[in-house]
Amino acid sequence: MSEIPFQRQASIATGPYGIDHLLAESRAKLTRVSPQEAFALQQDGGLIIDIRPQSDRLTEGEIPGSLTVERIVLEWRLDPAGGHRLDGLHPDRPVVLVCNEGYASSLAAAQAKGLGLTKATDLAGGFRAWKAAGLPVTTNA
Repeated sequence: MSEIPFQRQASIATGPYGIDHLLAESRAKLTRVSPQEAFALQQDGGLIIDIRPQSDRLTEGEIPGSLTVERIVLEWRLDPAGGHRLDGLHPDRPVVLVCNEGYASSLAAAQAKGLGLTKATDLAGGFRAWKAAGLPVTTNA
């Protein structure tokens, strides 16, 4: 099978479309938290939900006490009115979504808010910022 050639365009006027627009729109709905703020929320009963792929969690580690929800089923697990929701999930419980660097988690957190999780947000800088801040990490080493 031959590959389809990909040529990056220097700039394309996309209007109110594209990932940069979607990311900015998502983040405008959130009050993003620092690693220290996420840790404090977790200590006070908030949920930290890790949406990174298993390979990343195995390679880089995990946040102790975080829940793992693969991105492919995230909306079903975060719907506070759904039959497949996470145990203990309710609209006013703080939920911090975590990805590697804080991009995919911003999109996911905005969707979580749209599902009715009024205190959903994401970790600015993602797991890597958490680890760089010296906060607890478990590893499989």
